[in-house]
Amino acid sequence: MTSKFIQSYQLSSAVKSVIRWFDSDYDIENMATGQTEEKSVDWLRVLPFVFLHLMCLTVIWVGWSWTAVAVAFVLYVVRMFAITGFYHRYFSHKTFATNRFWQFLFAVMGNLSVQRGPLWWASHHRHHHRFADKIEDAHSPTQHGFWWSHIGWLTSRKNFPTKMKYVRDWARYPELVWINRFDTVIPLLLAVVLFIAGVILAKVAPNLKTNGMPLLIWGFFISTVVHFHTTVTINSLAHMIGRRRYATPDTSCNNFLLSIVTLGEGWHNNHHHYPISARQGFYWWEIDMTYWGLVLLSWLGIIQDLRPLPEKIKDKNRIAAGVQSR
Repeated sequence: MTSKFIQSYQLSSAVKSVIRWFDSDYDIENMATGQTEEKSVDWLRVLPFVFLHLMCLTVIWVGWSWTAVAVAFVLYVVRMFAITGFYHRYFSHKTFATNRFWQFLFAVMGNLSVQRGPLWWASHHRHHHRFADKIEDAHSPTQHGFWWSHIGWLTSRKNFPTKMKYVRDWARYPELVWINRFDTVIPLLLAVVLFIAGVILAKVAPNLKTNGMPLLIWGFFISTVVHFHTTVTINSLAHMIGRRRYATPDTSCNNFLLSIVTLGEGWHNNHHHYPISARQGFYWWEIDMTYWGLVLLSWLGIIQDLRPLPEKIKDKNRIAAGVQSR
């Protein structure tokens, strides 16, 4: 009797994991209260993430073309800007203002990155800032090591639910809640559009030397995986390697290389020093392409009220010996 009950429970748990591929909030009450082990991995739940990586290997068979690579690069840049400018600087820190229409489009663009929904992303990031590099910080390399901070924490059952108490401001918008709950719909639509576009291009512009599968593999799978791993270097490497200008109560560092590939997020010590600034590259030589993009959007009237960096904040809490390396 007990054995049958356990088997039934395991089957039920497995079915729930599969349903959550499509509905992240399915049985949210039990998921939020029952999965409390910090490093308990739900392997069935993360199979789509594994699949995302494995599909990159099919490039061996589909080959490449300059068109496919160009599409992958453009989608990398656009989606990186969506994560850094919208998921991070808007939904997590409210460093500028916009209306509800653009807010919705920003959420859609961020969701195209396959990094979950805007509420989930913002809630975990706000939690990170509250407990930066303390034991409660789910992706602190100081507390949990490089690999867990880079990718392991995302496989933890404890970190699947959205930390709703941190995003009550956004939870009042039903459209954002819907995107957050059904966070695979928009990425799947992108994949379908890329495949269809490749098929059409093969017929109307054969000189571009692409087709449905190459455009899908390069534009969706490869671009997404590279984008993901580049993004999460800010969780891992930006707390391990670089220079510290400010005496923040964490291990955040400024890293020029990471600032290039993440469009400005590599100025991480600056960011932890003053998180509500729309600009993370505090000096003219600190390249912050996301900020430049936000300035352009403000000129177009799409966003307003970019939060500045006060001069008194720029000079506060500097490390006495100058810029310190780690």
